Amino acid sequence: MHRFLLTPRWWGINVFVALAVPVCLFMGTWQLGRFEDRVDSHKEASAGRPAAEAAAPLESLLPVDKKTSGRLASASGEYAEQLLVPERRLDGRSGFYVLNLLRTDSGKAVPVVRGWLPGPADASKAPPAPTGRVEVTGALQASESSTSKGVYAEGGLPAGQLGVIGAASLVNLVPYGLYDAWLTVQTPADGLTPVPAQAPSNTGLDLKAFQNLGYTGEWFVFAAFVLFMWFRLYRREVETLRDAEAGLVPQGAAGAPVAATPAGPSAASASAPPRHQR
Repeated sequence: MHRFLLTPRWWGINVFVALAVPVCLFMGTWQLGRFEDRVDSHKEASAGRPAAEAAAPLESLLPVDKKTSGRLASASGEYAEQLLVPERRLDGRSGFYVLNLLRTDSGKAVPVVRGWLPGPADASKAPPAPTGRVEVTGALQASESSTSKGVYAEGGLPAGQLGVIGAASLVNLVPYGLYDAWLTVQTPADGLTPVPAQAPSNTGLDLKAFQNLGYTGEWFVFAAFVLFMWFRLYRREVETLRDAEAGLVPQGAAGAPVAATPAGPSAASASAPPRHQR
């Protein structure tokens, strides 16, 4: 009864199932692994840095990655241009960052967010940076992009304001080289509010993370659906063969050919009883 599994049609079905199920399980496991990686990265990024952690030289922590993001970095030099970063929220309030470029001993500059002030960006409210040589310690952050959360990427800002903190947005504003990172001072002065370090991108439990979890379920459902359809086709084939053996359906319905019945005059004459000749 089960010899139908060796027919070309069922060979194709079996090969498809044998390939589809492992692929679905692999893709589901891969998506689950990505979700778990995001969870681990979120826990690592959310964990507080040790209070006694010593600051490391800026260049030793570059380029910024998931491990170095948020680390305390130190740099020395002199403050240069001061810029305001508008429409930045802190503790549910809208305000602006006070940013200065620190020209380090290497000749390159690193953007330093000295702190946050409430309200619209106003240069008269921002205290000037210290003059002379300074030693700056701050939390290391990766450069922002136009897609980063909370940035002002619409353009059209007045002179002295910056929408995105990053080397790409500053390269046309200053005549010297820039580090592809920025620092946020954790103990600012002059009445500024410290800006907390942000978790690196793709480490939070955001929509993308839960999309990975949803895709995990979808791939496992696909694998179960393939097995269900194979079992359904198999059961229907077996039931059809059993009905044919019991005489409930024509033999041809079960896959075996039905003997052809002769038709036409010759067939009628052949099936008619012989006549007695006188």
